[in-house]
This record gives sequence, C-alpha cells and structure tokens, in this order.
Amino acid sequence: MAQKSNLQEIASQVRRDIVRMVNMASSGHPGGSLSSTDLLVTLFFKEMEHSPQSWRRDGGGSDMFFLSAGHMTPVYYSVLARSGYFPVSELNTFRKLGSRLQGHPSVERGLPGVHVASGSLGQGLSVANGAALAKRANGEEKFVYVLLGDGESEEGQVWEAAMFAAHYKLDRLIAFTDWNGQQIDGPVEAVMNLGDLHAKWEAFGWSCEVIDGHDMDVISESIQKAKMSIGDGKPKMFLLDTSMGKGVDFMEGTHHWHGKAPNSEQTAQALAQLTETLGDF
Repeated sequence: MAQKSNLQEIASQVRRDIVRMVNMASSGHPGGSLSSTDLLVTLFFKEMEHSPQSWRRDGGGSDMFFLSAGHMTPVYYSVLARSGYFPVSELNTFRKLGSRLQGHPSVERGLPGVHVASGSLGQGLSVANGAALAKRANGEEKFVYVLLGDGESEEGQVWEAAMFAAHYKLDRLIAFTDWNGQQIDGPVEAVMNLGDLHAKWEAFGWSCEVIDGHDMDVISESIQKAKMSIGDGKPKMFLLDTSMGKGVDFMEGTHHWHGKAPNSEQTAQALAQLTETLGDF
C-alpha cells in the first residue's frame, strides 16, 4: 500500500502524463483528467484490491473500476500503465490510429484494466450495477467503483441506474462524481443546473457525502468508511469537490480545457509546475 508521500509523487507524474499525452496527440480531454487524478491514484495505488497479473475482463476475484465519464482516458491510461497493466511506453500511442489507447476506453483490442467500452455518457453506472449484482450472485465480497462527471449527471439514465442500485441494495457499489462544476459548453449550472445534487442522491436512497476531491487522505478515509458500512443496504456516492484542470494554473477552474490540447509552449509551462517523479514515458 502506497504511503501518502508516494501517492503525491504518483499523482504529480500522472498529471505530467496527462498533459504530455494530450499535447502529443493534439487532442483529448485534460481538464477532467487532471481534476480526477487524486481519486484514481488513491483507488489504484491504495484502496482497490486488484492485480495486473490476475486481471480478468469479467472482474472475477477483484475489485472493479468503471470510468463512466469515458472521455477522461488520459488519467485512466496513465494510472493503468503506472500500475503495471501495460508498458508505460505505450502511452506514446494515445489516440493514434490502431492504438489500444483510443480517445474513449475500448475493449476491441483487449487493453488490460478496461472492463467495458465507455464514453456514451450516462451508461457507466448501469454497467457498474450489473457488476455489483454479479459479484453478489457469485458470493464475491469485492467492491465495484465507478466515476461519473457532473455534466454527465444531466443524463436521465444516471437516475434510472440510481433507482436500480437503491432498490437492489447494492451496498458494495461505491460511486464518485467529479464535481468540478464545468462541462464542455460552460459551467454546469449555466448549461443545465443540477440543483442540490447531494439531496438528489439521498432522495434516491443513496448514502451521499461531499468531500475534498484533492485530499487523498480524505478520499481514502471516506472509502474506508463506506467499506465499513456494508449491511446498511445503501449504495454510496461521494461528490468530489474538485477544480477542473487541477495542478496547472492556467487550466484550473474553467471549461476551456475540457477537451482542448495545449500547444508546445503551454505544455512546457504546465510541465514546469508538475514534478517528474517516476520518469516520463
């Protein structure tokens, strides 16, 4: 289990990977990837029970993670590579023709770590429900994790899945919303105001809590608390209070970097703010 200092070093390197991948591809989604980095690093390097060596696409015998907000592949691919699921050097192929590292997660070429193709927003929670039900049916005492976006939460299927999870008492389902307040067309509250998102999840029968999405200690403690509440029959939702573009000052807090690649000068400016800790790919 990684220590706090190690987690911070990993997060810095992952953020460097994100910026470099998107720059090299001249396309991609850095904003949400940067804001959700601290969550994915905490999950894959501390909280999840998983192993690249024994990984199976059906998730048997391990905790499972689903990226519902499938456009945030830069952070997903970096964390998977840094966890040992495939060579870090493969990050050089991001979004290239024929690469396994497509703009949205794909299972066509069998990328280890990816259980299902995603990116048609609103669908990931439904898939996570099915995985959680399957684990219960198979007698597996493992957890299923899923990450949604706040703009994604405008999709109606999210709320159908929310009802399903509560109805079937999927209390080993732990969900997160990257609540950075931004989506591709502008601030979430201006595009389609979600209202009181915390109250909505609780009204749908979930246990819901707002936490600091950039404090890895808080994230870890919250996950541990969720794990200890097994038996209450409630799926868990954590609304991660985050800043889009976290770690790069000119990207922070704006929707303009939702799906925009930095040029060479901007990339150099960003990398100057992020410490290389594990070696660039």
